[in-house]
Amino acid sequence: MSDTESRYRAPALDKGLDILELLAGVESGLTQAEIGKRLGRSPNEFYRMLDRLVRREYVTRIDGDRFALTLKLFGLAQLHAPPRRLASYATPLMRELANDTCQANQLVVFDRGRAVVIAQQEAPGYWGISVRIGSHLSLLETGSGHVLLAFNSTEQRQMMLAESSADDGPEMITPEFERRLERIKDQGFESMPSAQTAGVFNLSAPILGSDGLAIAALTIPYIALVNHSDAPDMSKCIDLLTHTAQKLSDMAGDPAQRSEKD
Repeated sequence: MSDTESRYRAPALDKGLDILELLAGVESGLTQAEIGKRLGRSPNEFYRMLDRLVRREYVTRIDGDRFALTLKLFGLAQLHAPPRRLASYATPLMRELANDTCQANQLVVFDRGRAVVIAQQEAPGYWGISVRIGSHLSLLETGSGHVLLAFNSTEQRQMMLAESSADDGPEMITPEFERRLERIKDQGFESMPSAQTAGVFNLSAPILGSDGLAIAALTIPYIALVNHSDAPDMSKCIDLLTHTAQKLSDMAGDPAQRSEKD
């Protein structure tokens, strides 16, 4: 360690960051004793630090005595550049999707207990359903929310719901809803009537990161265009939607393609 590094050490901060970095690589959480063992220190050294991390909601207790990361760090990251970069990658493809489907579409991410619209593309014609950027959507009552839940691990799903509103809490996940999420994951998209607007179907597909988990959902609020004979039907729109979502997933998981875009 250099003289400068030694002079400006912050042991308490280092200890907290050590805990966060350790828990980031463990899905099932660790006990206080296991944390101490892995970091080569006495477990008692971490009691106060773990208490503060839990109170500040960076860490949560699971199964009584185990500690695991919440999604708070992920939520903080979402406030910075990643959503803007994702939206910039997606905008040309979203515009192409709108033209090909004759439907509006929107890009949605999870942010601190909410499904949040970070980009939207209007339909090219006179008619279409658009959702304002910044709108907060239910995780349980929208296609976007279903996709964000379905394409995440069980542990992350539980944390997402724990951070959500009372109406979307973990107790709302029934065995039937769990089976629905598995079906969505198997078929690769969600298709459901809108819970908010009659005559609208939410068609939603995941944008996956390199770890195979959803970083966003791409959604078409589909409406039948009776006076537009050339408009694709719902089945064709699903094909176009999943194809576009796959392109964005490839970009999200391929550093070379991201650097080219930058």
